[in-house]
Amino acid sequence: MQTIYTDLLVVGAGLAGERAAVEAADAGFSVTCLSLVPARRSHSSAAQGGMQASLGNSVMGEGDCPDVHFADTVKGSDWGCDQEVARMFADTAPVEMRRLAHWGVPWNRVVSGKSIYYKGGQQFEKVEKTEKQGLIMARSFGGTAKWRTCYTSDGTGHAVMCTMDNRCAQVGVEVHDKTEAIGMIQDGETCSGVVARCLRTGELLVYLSKATMIASGGFGRVYPNTTNAVICDGGAHTLCIDTGVVPMGNMEAVQFHPTGIVPTDILVTEGCRGDGGTLLDVNEKRFMHEYEPDKAELASRDVVSRWMTHHMREGYGVKSSYGEHLWLDIRHLGKDHITGKLREVHEICTSFLGVDPIHQLIPVRPTQHYSMGGVRTNKDGAVYGLKGLFAAGEAACWDMHGFNRLGGNSLAETVVAGGIVGKKITEYLQGSETVFDTALIHSAVSRHETRIDALRKCSHGSENVYRVRSAMQDALNKGANIFRNQEGLEKCVASLQEVLIRAKHIGLRSDGKGVNPELAAALKLEGQVRMALMVAYGALMRTESRGSHNREDFPARNDRDWLNRTLAYWKNPDDTLPTLEYESATKVVEIPPGERGYGHSKIIRADKGRA
Repeated sequence: MQTIYTDLLVVGAGLAGERAAVEAADAGFSVTCLSLVPARRSHSSAAQGGMQASLGNSVMGEGDCPDVHFADTVKGSDWGCDQEVARMFADTAPVEMRRLAHWGVPWNRVVSGKSIYYKGGQQFEKVEKTEKQGLIMARSFGGTAKWRTCYTSDGTGHAVMCTMDNRCAQVGVEVHDKTEAIGMIQDGETCSGVVARCLRTGELLVYLSKATMIASGGFGRVYPNTTNAVICDGGAHTLCIDTGVVPMGNMEAVQFHPTGIVPTDILVTEGCRGDGGTLLDVNEKRFMHEYEPDKAELASRDVVSRWMTHHMREGYGVKSSYGEHLWLDIRHLGKDHITGKLREVHEICTSFLGVDPIHQLIPVRPTQHYSMGGVRTNKDGAVYGLKGLFAAGEAACWDMHGFNRLGGNSLAETVVAGGIVGKKITEYLQGSETVFDTALIHSAVSRHETRIDALRKCSHGSENVYRVRSAMQDALNKGANIFRNQEGLEKCVASLQEVLIRAKHIGLRSDGKGVNPELAAALKLEGQVRMALMVAYGALMRTESRGSHNREDFPARNDRDWLNRTLAYWKNPDDTLPTLEYESATKVVEIPPGERGYGHSKIIRADKGRA
């Protein structure tokens, strides 16, 4: 069996992982990234709209600064974020955007002359402004006081991912693609690397490292309808859950994006609405300004998704064979704008829907999009529970997003957190000495060889992995969606407990050798169901509404009892429910809890104990 040694092992080769890898490699350490796909096919490359940073270049962003960005982020999180982390992020984002420009990202830049903008709210109007030539341009995104989202048309993630991968090649970072981590090598105190499986040959590999980083993205594929790629299935999260000592943070905080296209659920960027796109109902009437007069379509994503769902419940949805939907209208932006700044949206609509958005409406509905929850870390990116283990990006609960993230903040977070955590990992590597326990390594390998052998021989049962996975997805979709209540969540938890039993009795139809998607799915399924239970059970126990977590039976945000973060552990493999603990949402309070300014709801205040 092949054993590979590296100073830093990064599970994931998207923007967060590669940015941290660059930091460590620049300091002279060897770095290896494991990836299910070639790095440039990481899900980071699918991000369209842009990265938030308070550069203040745009006329519509005049007066912007890190303080304003910080305030937007805290309000967007519905006061669920760690304000110390949010402050670090807002202060560092402008530096990272300029660094990316230096590395080669071709940001859209201001050209001389007048620019046309569309101002939303109750009065929808064209605004003509004279811009400053040559500076990085910005567009409007939801929940922000200023225009600060830097972009490269609507292919920002792709442009930045290619640039970052080039940088990794320059500094000698190795990327081992078609390789999946299936187990962690740890003794309950320290992480020493992972057991991985080559997806080409089926061979097991051992990766040993002084420091290990989880940067594998989100877990949207535990839901049936998601904008996430098939690789975003939470596989690396299951490694952490399996340790019994690493907690997941705020797993009930799941974001639904307002504009997934119907029926494929592929995302069309918030940049469509930022650039002036509007949402229409079955009567082709604009409606968001009636619910949110100030922000309209550019309230935060949790708010827009709820109002869209509410509007369809009121009978204003468009009936189709794929379920109800609404319309996104960008026709008034014109051909040049759509084929220029929204060219990827144009391509998606024409290729996957047969719809030309220059002349036709785009069918959209809210779709699972982002996981605010993840592997819980401190402000340095160090994971709770295991020394030598770090996490960043969507895989982590760092926790700058709290219970709702703003569009453009996650893509910016990948490089900001990657840089910050990469520096901390470098400091850790400079001061660490590691002893590898061969017995521990052999034990970890043997355990996974036994698992694979049992699946191939159907030793524990013959449940079909795809049917069990569908049952998990169906339970979450029904009970832990945009609107939640006690009855639905209790049914969801009960269903998932039954699914967990079934997941322990999977057997393969195939032989399990070589390239085998069935085996890959089976190896992580039990962990995925545990993760789904963390989402549903955490949501059941949190008796308030905050950000994306909306309880119809507890509609108020309860700062008196719930201004905290959920920590979910799976301490014993035989447990049927996760163990939940709680910690304060933030130790540093710059902005006390208050009104967000959109998505108006009752608030039970910590100081007064009343609405």
